[in-house]
Amino acid sequence: METSDESLARAAAEGDSHAFSLLLERHYDRVFRLAFRLTGAAAEAEDLTQDVCATLPARLQGFRGEARFATWLWRVVVNAAHDRRRKAATRARHSQGWGDWEVNRRAAQSEAAEAVDWLTQAMRALPEELRDTLALVLDDLSHEEAAEVLGVAPGTVSWRISEAKKRLRAQREKEDQA
Repeated sequence: METSDESLARAAAEGDSHAFSLLLERHYDRVFRLAFRLTGAAAEAEDLTQDVCATLPARLQGFRGEARFATWLWRVVVNAAHDRRRKAATRARHSQGWGDWEVNRRAAQSEAAEAVDWLTQAMRALPEELRDTLALVLDDLSHEEAAEVLGVAPGTVSWRISEAKKRLRAQREKEDQA
């Protein structure tokens, strides 16, 4: 019989490296996929996934088992993505006015963004709440599970998905007309 994620998390929190390895083996790919959907770029997703994995042993101390481990882990990933966005926004504010270097950096970022597929680009245009909600649901979480991760009601998740679909449809129609 397979050991539950929750049991492995408790064991890993107590220092069991084998339990931690099993948790990573089970969830690494899904953490990366969610990180990719949240960031929109493979390199950023890799960095975010590594950050989550590096801090996970300490964070496991805070896992109380009130939610499924996967739900708790998705919340960790979403919070880490929010932290990275805040840091990036702060860096961007501080770097304004750096002349040609900043213009070149932004041009390079723009070129990199063009290489990302349409859905990822379109998701980046969505407000954070819609993007995060859509990323979780696209990662096969139910509306109830996504609601638990995001700390909102399941009805709010349903509305956000509907709103995201409406905005993506409008964006696609606009592009098709151009």
